[in-house]
Amino acid sequence: MAAAQTIRVNLAERSYGIDIGVGNFAGLGRFLIDRAKTTHVVLITDENVHNLHAMRAAEHLGEQDIEVDVIVVPPGEQSKSPEVALSLWQGLLDLGADRRSVVAAVGGGVVGDLAGFVAATFARGLRFMQVPTSLLAQVDSSVGGKVGINLPEAKNIVGAFHQPIGVLVDIATLSTLPDREYRAGLAEVVKYGAALDAEFFEFLDKNAAAIVERKEDVLVSVVARCCRLKAEVVERDEREESGQRAVLNFGHTFGHAFEMISTKPRPSVASTGTIDGAGATDGRGFMDPLFHGEAVSVGMVCAARLAERLGRVDASFADRLRALLQTFGLPVEPPKLDHQHILDTMMHDKKVQDGRLRFVLPSRLGYVELVEDVAPAHIQATLEGNIRI
Repeated sequence: MAAAQTIRVNLAERSYGIDIGVGNFAGLGRFLIDRAKTTHVVLITDENVHNLHAMRAAEHLGEQDIEVDVIVVPPGEQSKSPEVALSLWQGLLDLGADRRSVVAAVGGGVVGDLAGFVAATFARGLRFMQVPTSLLAQVDSSVGGKVGINLPEAKNIVGAFHQPIGVLVDIATLSTLPDREYRAGLAEVVKYGAALDAEFFEFLDKNAAAIVERKEDVLVSVVARCCRLKAEVVERDEREESGQRAVLNFGHTFGHAFEMISTKPRPSVASTGTIDGAGATDGRGFMDPLFHGEAVSVGMVCAARLAERLGRVDASFADRLRALLQTFGLPVEPPKLDHQHILDTMMHDKKVQDGRLRFVLPSRLGYVELVEDVAPAHIQATLEGNIRI
């Protein structure tokens, strides 16, 4: 069995640990008691995770004489909405939650973002812990305290910074993930190597087969490295005030636009067939929704192409990035959508400042920067696949 690892996020009185192991789920009750004096936990999960992991989590919490209430929400990005948040606030009120209660998020990134936002805003802030069960949540969204919900026009536009009291990661939960969801999580893993750590990118390239096969000893190392990299960024810029934390959004400006558009009933340019590896049409030209990681995968390749067009990197950067993403079975070409619609959607991105688009772009493997005021013509040319000026 792989050795457990603990990553520390050092944020003064908001500091916390991320416990990463295989089979450590059974210690969830003690994990909570060591971090919070409480007799009441409200566990928030979704319908997919409820029977797989959440009920077991409730049992382990109950072993510590903690009263556990469970609230189940529908699965999927649509649950990150004001309507579902309102239902959860009402649920907490009906269950008698107060400032001594703890909210436990058991599930993927949607559950963590939603439950964390509800915890941050109910009774002016409840403590909460993250128990991520998807790869994307384990390596990214459960760490750093960003919580929030979506509006129809923009992803994560309503939210808060609310650090958890702890994060418990059991790699064994990944065995229950559908293949597509697991591969989508690998996009965020690749992001850390491409944006922050060239040596880690090389590790992913060399160990790609073991990662695809979900070898637990390799995955402990992968998740721990991603969490350490994110912790270092969060420690320098917890509330995204200096701009340093923006590097974690490599690929996300393009990606969020693709993701938002794919969830709406809008026809693509192509009327039939597939959309070049980034979703499919249903015969009428409507896209299947992209998973977040799939959208980020395509977004990173677009960002790499844009950086090449701007003379920041040469063609080898995008080539290596594409190759690794394809090894992990991820899409690498943008969907065939109206480019103006993509640009309009990007203008709702949180990194837009004074009406100007800003992108996180690479300068070399393992290093990215926030680049301001990128001309729309460069973005459109990138979407068209025209790298050269």
